[in-house]
Amino acid sequence: MKADLSLLSLFTDASILVQIVMLILLGLSVISWTLIFQRGYALRQAQRLFDEFQQRFTNNPDLNRLYDYLSSRRSHGLGIEKVFRSGFREFVRLYKQEAQPQAVMEGAERSMRVELARSEDELEQSLPFLATVGSISVYIGLFGTVWGIMTAFRALGNVQQATLAMVAPGISEALVATALGLFAAIPAVFAYNRFYHQVQTLIRSYDTLSEEFFAALHRRLHSQSPAGAENNTARDDQFHASDL
Repeated sequence: MKADLSLLSLFTDASILVQIVMLILLGLSVISWTLIFQRGYALRQAQRLFDEFQQRFTNNPDLNRLYDYLSSRRSHGLGIEKVFRSGFREFVRLYKQEAQPQAVMEGAERSMRVELARSEDELEQSLPFLATVGSISVYIGLFGTVWGIMTAFRALGNVQQATLAMVAPGISEALVATALGLFAAIPAVFAYNRFYHQVQTLIRSYDTLSEEFFAALHRRLHSQSPAGAENNTARDDQFHASDL
């Protein structure tokens, strides 16, 4: 009689442990593909927002107007925009307190570094899970395969004459676990490598633009030398932040 080797029959005929392994791998695969689509969309959005902000920052030397534009947006900025808002807000706060120029710049730099770290964590979200799936899925599938083959050969011990037709279904059931392991691992590893490269590229772009912004603040800070009462008004009007 011809054995039924369809995927459904291979799953239903497998042992309980192998079925559990298959279900785990199938669940990991579904979660991985969901995260792959989510991360891909999020990183494309982050790159688009960075390109837009870089263009605005390059073409608009007025930091006050750029800050007001970002403050008026409903989302209050994402990624590099958060870095700009955080650094500029801290700069204005210390500047209006008439702190020393070095203290003003150090405060703005610290604020930007904190926001850069947060942005990096947001960009790297879900990447550790993809790396974990890519690392362990093959071994989980291999465990299911080894167990299935052991079960198949143990059953042959009770048969006086073994044939290939008797062995094939059991081995096929076991090998499905390895196939599911590869199906879960390969997309996860590919997506992790691709997303990791995109994240590192974005982080380097954030750092570069942050240095340009820091240099712009430094030039603006030293463009005037407030020495005297007549310069107090200029000092107050040179920078502003609407939410201070």
